[in-house]
Amino acid sequence: MHRGKGMKFVGDSRVPAERKPNIPKDYSEYPGKTEAFWPNFLLKEWMVGAVFLIGFLCLTVAHPSPLERIADPTDTSYIPLPDWYFLFLYQLLKYSYASGPYTVVGAIIMPGLAFGALLLAPFLDRGPERRPTKRPVAVGMMLLTLAAIVFLTWESVVTHDWEAAAEQGKIRAEVEIDKNADGYKIAQANTCTTCHGENLQGGPAAPSLVGTGLSAEEVAKIAKDGQGSMPGGIFKGTDEELKKLAEFIAGLKAE
Repeated sequence: MHRGKGMKFVGDSRVPAERKPNIPKDYSEYPGKTEAFWPNFLLKEWMVGAVFLIGFLCLTVAHPSPLERIADPTDTSYIPLPDWYFLFLYQLLKYSYASGPYTVVGAIIMPGLAFGALLLAPFLDRGPERRPTKRPVAVGMMLLTLAAIVFLTWESVVTHDWEAAAEQGKIRAEVEIDKNADGYKIAQANTCTTCHGENLQGGPAAPSLVGTGLSAEEVAKIAKDGQGSMPGGIFKGTDEELKKLAEFIAGLKAE
C-alpha cells in the first residue's frame, strides 16, 4: 500500500476561512425595536442607574434618617412605622379584608401574586414589540399597580399621626428612678405609669414627668384637678399620699 492512497480530505463550509472581529449587527433598519446589548443597551442602563443613585444620595444628605430613643420592648403604646417603600403595604394591612383574620391575605397572598406576576412577566409577554401602545395588557397592569402603590402610600402618609409619632420617639433626658420610693409606688397605684411610662419619661399620650420645673404644690394641683388632655379625679389617694407623690415628681431632675 502506497503512502497517501485511500485517504480522503473533507472540507467543512461552516468553519470560516477568515477570522472576523466581533462587531455588533447594524440595527439601523429596525429603529426603536432592538439594539446591541453591548455597549448600547448596557451603557444606557448604567447611566440611568447612576442618575438615580446620585439623586438618592442627595436625598439622604438633605434629609437624614431621624434618630429616636432606645427601643423599649415594655412600651406597648409605641406604634412603629416602616420605611417609605413599605408604606403602601402598611396601609393595605389597615383595611378589614387584609387585617385581623385576613392578615395572611394582605401580608402574603396579595403581595405574592403581585411580585409573582412581575417575575413571570418576561415569560408571559414574549412579544418583540417595545412600544407601550403595542403592549396594552402589560402597560395597563403596570400602570394599575403603580397607581395602587402611589394611592396607598399617600393614604398612609396623610392618615398617620405624625405629632404622636414624634412624641413617642423623642429622645428624652434620662434620670435614675427609685422604683422602691413611696412616691413611685403611689404613682403606680394611681395609674400614672400607664400614660407616662414606667420611667415617667412620657409617651404618645402624656408628657414626661422628668425635669418639669414645677413645684410640689403645682404637681399636686395637676394630679388632683387635671390639665390639658388629663382629666381630673384620676388620683384616688389620701392627701398625705398626694403630698408624697407631688414631692417625688417635683424632685425628678434630668441628668
